[in-house]
Amino acid sequence: MTPEATLAKFREHMVGPARFMNLLSCFELGVIDALRERPGLDAVELGRVVGAKPDAVEQLLHLPVKEGFVAYDPATGGYSLDALADLPQADLDRVLIFMDLVKVTMLRQLYYLTESVKAGTVVGLKEFYGYEGNLFGAVAEHKDLRESWATAMDAGTARVDPWFFDNVEIPAGARVLDLAGNTGLGAINTYRHKTSPGLHVTTFDLPEKEQEALENFRANGVAEHCSFIGGDVFREVPTGFDVVLIRHFLTLWDRSEVLKILHNVNKSLDVGGQVSVLVPVYQDDVREHDSRSVDFYPAFFLGCAMGQGGPQKLSTWSGWLEECGFEVTEVVVENPTDIPADALPLQAVVSARKTA
Repeated sequence: MTPEATLAKFREHMVGPARFMNLLSCFELGVIDALRERPGLDAVELGRVVGAKPDAVEQLLHLPVKEGFVAYDPATGGYSLDALADLPQADLDRVLIFMDLVKVTMLRQLYYLTESVKAGTVVGLKEFYGYEGNLFGAVAEHKDLRESWATAMDAGTARVDPWFFDNVEIPAGARVLDLAGNTGLGAINTYRHKTSPGLHVTTFDLPEKEQEALENFRANGVAEHCSFIGGDVFREVPTGFDVVLIRHFLTLWDRSEVLKILHNVNKSLDVGGQVSVLVPVYQDDVREHDSRSVDFYPAFFLGCAMGQGGPQKLSTWSGWLEECGFEVTEVVVENPTDIPADALPLQAVVSARKTA
């Protein structure tokens, strides 16, 4: 790479936050909605509609015009939707949900990314919210974090879970443990996607999650087929299960904690027992074109979510399972061409069985 190309790369990173908020502000102000309803409005008319000075509206619209999201007619001074006119509303909604997650859970906290890396905890949560802990505890106490995070996570789960269940084997009538299954949604989805005579799915999580999980089982009509066990995965994992599912969890931890979890899972299973993990992955060569996750997840996990953790290369996930006494039996990775172009994580299902 030439020095000029290197400097151009720096420029891309320097303007990242400015570009992000410029674009999001056009949506938050209602500029994009106004142009969808009345194409051809000029800056004065848009300013009147959204309650802002026309000078400011015109400044903000330069970027979406440059990027081709919005079109500008120099003859009339009017604006209209360009590429945004052809984007299906469901796709736009998904993008805006994720942009809200970035704004609410990341922009402020990442000011303290360096401090968070040194401390091994999310310093920004303490500085801005007075909260000592991680994002997943903070969402229980702070409505703005909870609403933004939960909306984005629900949208992501709705996309990923069907793919996960299409690519995981659960024998008929199996006893399944959904590890760190929170309040039971994973167990409910497991039963619905993999229903068979005798199939029983148990959520394993902290004891305080039990009542809400049981209520969810009753509300979804699966109380006979789903149950709850309270405990701490870092101490021990319940025995008596044929299959252990681990989704959206291992990524929260660094190597030492992941190995503790997997060792405890191994101890809980009989020889031949199966574990299937759903994990986001980095390409083994992160310079490859589809290594989109590295643009987002290191900063998110270290500076906003946990102060540790993050996706790993596929070879790393497989190696950690083998280190804990498992034999990897199948690996399925999402095809980048099959997921939305805006999607950041590339997911993988890694299945393994306990060896003698």
